[in-house]
Amino acid sequence: MTTASEPLEPVLSARQVLALERVLAGEPEVVAGAAQLDRPVRWVHVAEAADVGVMLTGGEMVLTTGVLLAGDEDKQTEYIRSLYRAEAAAVVLGLGRAFPAPPDVMRRAAERCGLPLVVLHRPFPFAELTEEVQSRLVRRKFAAVSLSEAVRTALTALITAGAPLQSLLDEIAAHSACPVVVTNLAHRVLATAGERPAVDDVLRDWERIARQAGGTEGDGWIRAELGGRGQRWGQIVLCGYRGGTAAGRLLADRAAEALVLHRLLGGGSARSWEEQSAQRLLTDLVSGAVPARQLLPRARAAGLPVNRRTFVPLVVRDVTPAGLDRVLRMLGLAGLVAELADGATAVLLSLARDQDADALTAHFAARLRSESGRTRTVVAAAGPRTGWDEVPAGLHEAQHVADAVADSSAALDLPDVVRLRDVHLRGLIRLLRDDPQVQSFAERELDGLLCGADRDLLNVLRTYLATGRNKSRTAQLHHVSRPALYRRLEAIQARLGVDLDDFEQAASVHIALLAHDAQQG
Repeated sequence: MTTASEPLEPVLSARQVLALERVLAGEPEVVAGAAQLDRPVRWVHVAEAADVGVMLTGGEMVLTTGVLLAGDEDKQTEYIRSLYRAEAAAVVLGLGRAFPAPPDVMRRAAERCGLPLVVLHRPFPFAELTEEVQSRLVRRKFAAVSLSEAVRTALTALITAGAPLQSLLDEIAAHSACPVVVTNLAHRVLATAGERPAVDDVLRDWERIARQAGGTEGDGWIRAELGGRGQRWGQIVLCGYRGGTAAGRLLADRAAEALVLHRLLGGGSARSWEEQSAQRLLTDLVSGAVPARQLLPRARAAGLPVNRRTFVPLVVRDVTPAGLDRVLRMLGLAGLVAELADGATAVLLSLARDQDADALTAHFAARLRSESGRTRTVVAAAGPRTGWDEVPAGLHEAQHVADAVADSSAALDLPDVVRLRDVHLRGLIRLLRDDPQVQSFAERELDGLLCGADRDLLNVLRTYLATGRNKSRTAQLHHVSRPALYRRLEAIQARLGVDLDDFEQAASVHIALLAHDAQQG
C-alpha cells in the first residue's frame, strides 16, 4: 500500500528544485521573491527570448542566461513583468555570459512582483537540470495516478461487498496515515477513523479547529465536499495529512467519490449517518467498553452540548428514532437519539442547568404521545445527571425501567414518564437480575415449574400473583372456570411446596418469578 511518506506530490516546489544536488553545484542564490519559493513547478523551460512570457501557461521555472537582455533595463523590467503575468513559478539566471552579477533592475522588479529570482554563480548545464526535474515530475505523476487507482479500487471493492461506512473510512485512514473525519454542513462529526489517540486529539477541540481550518488546507487539513444531485450534505476531512497538498487532495477526492456512492446506494443500512453516529456513541456509553471521559470529545464533536449541562437519559419503546428526533427538533431540545435492541430507542437530553429537567421531560413525553398518535407511549427516564461520567449509569437505569414495564400487566397504571421509583419491586429485581445469588434463588423457588411441560402452570401463577391473588380475575384472563383454576393452583402449590395463601410464601414466589422473567427477558 502506498503511504503518505512516499513522494506522491505530482509537482515540485521551487524550493525543492533549488535543493537538488545538481542545482546546488551551481551555487544558487535567491535574490528576490524568497517568500514565494513554495510555488509549484509544473515544468522547466529553457528560453532566451525576451518575450518568453507569451509561450508560458503557468507554473514553469524559466532558465536563462539573459543574453538578449543585457544593456537594456527596460527589457529587463518587462521580462520580469511578463513572467509574472504568465504566472511563472520562478526564473533562474545563469551569471557570467551576460551578467557578471545579479542585475539590480531585474531584482527590484522581481521583488515588487513577488516572483522568485535565482542566480547561479557557477556555470551550469541547463540541460541537466531540465532532465532531472522532468524525470522527477513524471515519476511523481505516475505515483499519484497509481495511488488514485489503488484507493479507488480498494474503496469500490468494499462498496461492492456491502461494507459499512466505518470500513470505508478505515481504508481511507490507512492510505492517508492520519485521522479522517466526516461531518455534516454544521461541522458536526458523523464518523471518524484512524488511530484512536490521534482522533481524540482532533475531536477534543473540534468546533474551533474545524472552523479555523474551514477555508484553508494548511497544516495538512485537506477537505472534500460530499454531495450529489445538486445538493451538498457534508464533507470529509483529512486531519494533519503529512504528504503534499496535491496528494492529499487526490486522496480526499477519491474518498469523497466513494462515500457519496456508498450513501446513494443505501450505505448498507436504512439509518442515516447521523443516526449511526449517535448509535455508536450511546452504545459505547451503555456498554462501558470505553470510559465515559474518553467519549466526551466524540459527544462534543457530534454537536451535543456538554459543558455545564444536565443530562436526562430516556428509553422509549415502539417509536422510531426519526420520530423521537423530530419531537426533539420541535421542542428545540438538544439531544442524541439511538436505536437499541428489542424495539427500544435511547434518548440523551442535554439541558441547561437552569432548566427544569422533570418538567421538560414530561413535556417531551406529552408531545411524543401527540405526534405518535399513541395515547399510552411510556417514556422510561433516569434521574437527571449533572456530570458526564454519570451518564452511563443513567442510561442503564433508564433501560432497567423500560425493561421493568415491558409486557407488564401493571403498565396501564404507570405515569407517562416512568422512573425507577414507579416500578417498585419489579424495578429492583431488574437491577439485580444478573446477581448469581438472585439467579440461584429464582431457580430454587420455581424449580418445580421450570420444565417445559409446566409452562401453562407458570403462566397461571404469573397472572395470579400479578393480579394480587385475585382468583376471579385470573380465571377470567385464562378463560377457565373457577373450579378449574382451583385445581391448577393446587397443582402449583404441590409442585412448589408452598401455600400461596400465606403472604410471605406468596411474596417469595412472586419475587422469584419476577427475577426469572427478568433473566429471561
